[in-house]
Amino acid sequence: MSLRVFNTLSRNLDEFRPLDPTGKRVGIYTCGPTVYDFAHIGNFRAFAFEDLARRYLVYRGYEVVHVMNITDVEDKIIRKVRETGEPLKQLTGRFTAAFLDDCRALNLLPAHHVPRATDHIPEMLSLISTLMEKGVAYQAPDKSVYFSIAKFARYGQLKKIDADQMRPGERVKLDEYEKESLGDFALWKAWDEADGDIGWDSPWGRGRPGWHIECSAMSMKYLGESFDLHCGGEDLVFPHHEDEIAQSEAATGKPFSRYWLHCAYLLVNGQKMSKRFGNFFTLRDLLAKGYTGRELRYTLIAEHYRRQLNFTFEGVDAARASLARIDEFLVKLREVAGNAAGAAPLPPGVAAVKDGFETALDDDLNISAALGVLFNFIRDINKRLAEHAVPPAEAAAILDLWQRFDTVLGFGVPQAQEAPADIVALAAQRQAARKAKDFKLADQIRDELKAKGWVIEDTAKGPKLKRL
Repeated sequence: MSLRVFNTLSRNLDEFRPLDPTGKRVGIYTCGPTVYDFAHIGNFRAFAFEDLARRYLVYRGYEVVHVMNITDVEDKIIRKVRETGEPLKQLTGRFTAAFLDDCRALNLLPAHHVPRATDHIPEMLSLISTLMEKGVAYQAPDKSVYFSIAKFARYGQLKKIDADQMRPGERVKLDEYEKESLGDFALWKAWDEADGDIGWDSPWGRGRPGWHIECSAMSMKYLGESFDLHCGGEDLVFPHHEDEIAQSEAATGKPFSRYWLHCAYLLVNGQKMSKRFGNFFTLRDLLAKGYTGRELRYTLIAEHYRRQLNFTFEGVDAARASLARIDEFLVKLREVAGNAAGAAPLPPGVAAVKDGFETALDDDLNISAALGVLFNFIRDINKRLAEHAVPPAEAAAILDLWQRFDTVLGFGVPQAQEAPADIVALAAQRQAARKAKDFKLADQIRDELKAKGWVIEDTAKGPKLKRL
């Protein structure tokens, strides 16, 4: 089965075929953060989904080039600079570093190119000049430069807007505007006093770029005028991505991105996330509550990207339990495998789980179904492990395959952990108490071990320590 993805542009499940004539190279552009504050978990739902998409393309053998921009000049950023008095570069540099730290906590693969908008003003000016020359952009009385949606016949193709709804001639200068606003949008914003010392010289006077032109200029610089895949949250479909398409295709006369993938919103306890509701969380808020990046990654990707994700603490606890189940399974396999090498070809049962995993993800990155396949497999193999019916070579083959699965999942494969000397000593004391039939003392030591983060399991091969 070939990979199929739901393309917002076509509203269909389309077979994924790269533009590259060799069929190997894939260019991906993902809209990065606007760096005026810490990113929240709704933002990271999109970034985690994009990471899953990239990882699966690599798993399938594609050579991926991933570009993720940093928006470091925009209306909200300028407001924050004005409120705090902190210089633009200092403010955006601080929050960019925080964002990249958060990405590492979630084990998101770093993009190959992370261009900052303020480093690409010349590319934006060149693109705006092209649009002016082609007659699809104009300078208004307010000295700002706007894109004329009436001059681009295909405007609305992503959002599927009826042309009769359009109101050409109206102008929208804000970077983000109401979804029903269908006016001409700003490419270059004339400087005003509220901008302070933020601005660049241009053929149309001092000012700064509009948000939409930033992404077009940066994506085309690193991926070319046409590329394969553009991703983001569904809130970006209109106006941001619609405007990107219009200005890019008007400038080049070529299709911009072939596939558009958008993930659904994240709710918190069934409500829209809002500071007013007390349910607004940055990633750092959740890490401070004791959750790990690994647990939060699982939570963010386990639901299919086109389904709304309802974030709850019970859900993160369930993710923790699921990861513990996976870890315990892999530890058991490692014990059975010993020094055995992975078998080739794969045993039939192991080959079947590989097929099931890939079939699920080939169906529009259906990670929910893929995880279902894996947990059914874990259940079946655990039964055989309990019966001592898994040969070392098969255990090794499963471990090798799981390492490959994890290049997509990004959960990490646990390594064997040796207990500290004091924990080992307590376990020995408990074993001695059991032999002496002093079960009260043995239970007390068990509780002490648990309080220190360790559990002791009595097996046929003797007691084993395991970190909680």
